Amino acid sequence: MTHKLIPFLCALLPMAVSAQTIYRCTDANGGVLISSSRVDKNCQAIAVDQHNTLPAPKARASSTPTPASFPRVQDDTQKARDSDRRHILEQELSGEQKRLDQAKKDLADQEARRATPEQLGPYRDRIAQHERNLQAIQKELGNLR
Repeated sequence: MTHKLIPFLCALLPMAVSAQTIYRCTDANGGVLISSSRVDKNCQAIAVDQHNTLPAPKARASSTPTPASFPRVQDDTQKARDSDRRHILEQELSGEQKRLDQAKKDLADQEARRATPEQLGPYRDRIAQHERNLQAIQKELGNLR
């Protein structure tokens, strides 16, 4: 939790002073203090402000292992689920492609009737929506194992 506070506290420190060093001090209880001066020997310099900027905090990977008691899915069960998901997405893709084709036909019919651009707007919007849906489904299919 204290690691999440460091960037926030560093942002609150005044940045106007040139060549300022920022220290991270940890007390005996594990509490963290961010300061512009060294409070005691347990303080470590974490940033030196030479150009009125601080370096971005380093991202930390989670080092918490998955507990042994965490429920696991058998490989064959997961493969069956993935197969079902692929099948459902392929059905959605097919249905969405049919709806896109129909929307394009509807637009062509309206254009043949010489509809005004304002009247054609909803037809074009519907085509654009179906195209976005197709892209999203294709992306989901691409993410499957």
